[in-house]
Amino acid sequence: MTLQSILSGQGLMFLFFAAAAIASGLLVVILQNPLRAALSLVINLFSVAGLYLSLNAYFLATVQVIVYAGAIMVLFLFVIMLLNMGQANMHTSYRGVRTVAAFASAIGLGGLMSAVAIKGQAAVMLPAETMVSGSTAGSVEGVGKVLYNPSLPWLFAFEWTSFLLLVAVIGAVVLAGKRQQSSEGKA
Repeated sequence: MTLQSILSGQGLMFLFFAAAAIASGLLVVILQNPLRAALSLVINLFSVAGLYLSLNAYFLATVQVIVYAGAIMVLFLFVIMLLNMGQANMHTSYRGVRTVAAFASAIGLGGLMSAVAIKGQAAVMLPAETMVSGSTAGSVEGVGKVLYNPSLPWLFAFEWTSFLLLVAVIGAVVLAGKRQQSSEGKA
């Protein structure tokens, strides 16, 4: 990859959306107000959709906006407002630990990204029979053939995403239960 290809319009678009995705992802973790963190997640999801656009994956960008930034985030915001989680109830003793953990994670991620950039990665060679070409390339049918093919690694990532969403819903239920128990104990 040359500097000229990075500084092209598509390369600059990718860098812009990548920076926006990293910044908004950090805000999701750092912000203490759950509503603001959820809105930062919306910005992150739109940034990921922009990354898909810069990679000419128009179908994935559209699905990202409609499904995740639209439906899933509306559900998360509804749950946050329903649970009335306006302000996080954190002890001040945990703030220092959280800050140190955030900086350590950022340094570790930066080191990992530097190692990958320096060493580089060999191109992934897919078997010829798994490649989608012609009129189905970029369509729903083409994406489905590649995504749900058990011999390719994409199915695991797709299933892992559904697992993470399940964990988020369970976490919201646990937080609601703790908040309800603490409010009943005060009454």
